[in-house]
Amino acid sequence: MGYRVTTLNVNAIEPAGSTLTIGASGDTVVATDSVNVNTVKDAGGNTLWVSNGSGTLSSVSSGFGDALKLISTTTISASSSTVDITSGIDNTYEAYLFKLYRIIVSTGDKIFGFQVNASGQSGFNEPITSTHFQAQHNEANNYATLNYVTAADQTDGTDYQTTFAGLNGVSTAADECANGWLYLFNPSDTTYVKNFYATISSNNAGNSNDPSAWNGFTAGRIETTSAITEISFKMSSGTIDGGIIKMYGVA
Repeated sequence: MGYRVTTLNVNAIEPAGSTLTIGASGDTVVATDSVNVNTVKDAGGNTLWVSNGSGTLSSVSSGFGDALKLISTTTISASSSTVDITSGIDNTYEAYLFKLYRIIVSTGDKIFGFQVNASGQSGFNEPITSTHFQAQHNEANNYATLNYVTAADQTDGTDYQTTFAGLNGVSTAADECANGWLYLFNPSDTTYVKNFYATISSNNAGNSNDPSAWNGFTAGRIETTSAITEISFKMSSGTIDGGIIKMYGVA
């Protein structure tokens, strides 16, 4: 006489040997609630992804795309005249994305910018040709503008490139900060110059039409065919007092 078990309630199922087999070949195993594992493999034994048990994935199969790969996180917890990223930019990716979160500064009405070093170089002074325009709308709702800023562009210039806050700088009010992103394309290419563009939003309190919201739009090219390996961010005066800069590789 045989018995059919319709419900099996246990706290743990362990293999008699080293392998626990659930279902016979060709069967479909259905989980009505959840299956909790850290490593997931396909039928061929290929790893699809690995979790550290806290939701952070590694060894993710390239079949999933993995469009953004976090390479580094720079947390600014003390006043810094410059924030330099000197590793992680190489030929692994065709593009690199820098996300800027909650950037706060020591001195108002100053300009936030970036520069780079080519491989083997120092000083963050590569030649840049660029364009910059900005939008502004004040809190009083009586002033709005969209204009090109000639003082923020460069023609083979070696200054730090303005990326946001127009020419009136970032506000130092306690509840205000700046956020945005910067793309750098093909930094390891040794045939072509390197293109970039950025979009940054900030608050401002630098002239009679402020306080207001600003959005800066910057694009250009770094006029070198040498590989770019380092990037630096800084204010035109004063320090960067807080924020986070995350660098991603873009697949």
